[in-house]
Amino acid sequence: MALFKKENEVPMPRHIAIIMDGNGRWAKKRGLPRTAGHAAGAETFRKIANYCRTLGVEYLTVYAFSTENWKRSEEEVSGIMKLLGNYLREALQDMEKNHVRFRFFGDLTRLSPELQQLCLDAQSRSGAFDDVQVNFCLNYGGRDELVKAAKAFALDVASGKRQAEELTEDVLPDYLYSAGVPDPELIIRPSGEMRTSNFLLWQSAYSEYVFMDVLWPDFGPKELDAAIEEYKRRNRRFGGV
Repeated sequence: MALFKKENEVPMPRHIAIIMDGNGRWAKKRGLPRTAGHAAGAETFRKIANYCRTLGVEYLTVYAFSTENWKRSEEEVSGIMKLLGNYLREALQDMEKNHVRFRFFGDLTRLSPELQQLCLDAQSRSGAFDDVQVNFCLNYGGRDELVKAAKAFALDVASGKRQAEELTEDVLPDYLYSAGVPDPELIIRPSGEMRTSNFLLWQSAYSEYVFMDVLWPDFGPKELDAAIEEYKRRNRRFGGV
């Protein structure tokens, strides 16, 4: 292992975001219901979250359920919510051992009262942990987030807390779900699709995207390592030369 970082070497990303895509196609290829794909995807998430912690990644943001995913069948939506509830119950039980900090990006009000409470409990009880922070994008959409941020700022202007001219690129992030969280340096989308799908539209302005032709349930540490190595090969100029 090298003791010193090479000159101009891109460091390990502090914040990795993943669009967890391909569960349904993984199940279809095996003649299984889509819910089986989501169950397999949930296990992949557990493995990747643990692996990120061993790598020293500080923030992991995952696209768990979008504002558009409500269009799917009631059976599939119910299955996804059940898996999330099971995961959060386990996480609450193992919290003192795993030391994972939780945040939730999205409008939780459409979730069941029980699931909303699990999210709030996980977020509040894990707040003091300083290992990896996992941000779940749940009932989340990038455009919806920006609209809500604009409305929140407008309300502050109307109440006299802010002046309209105070809105800048440095102020708007304070009104996003991700307030206080650094933007992701690396965003990974498995499954072979090459689009952002309304994910972290503001935060991804200078993120490096890596698209991979592997379905999410088949994604593992080897694929994450490959994505990080690809990220490190990039020349991140941020608009400069």
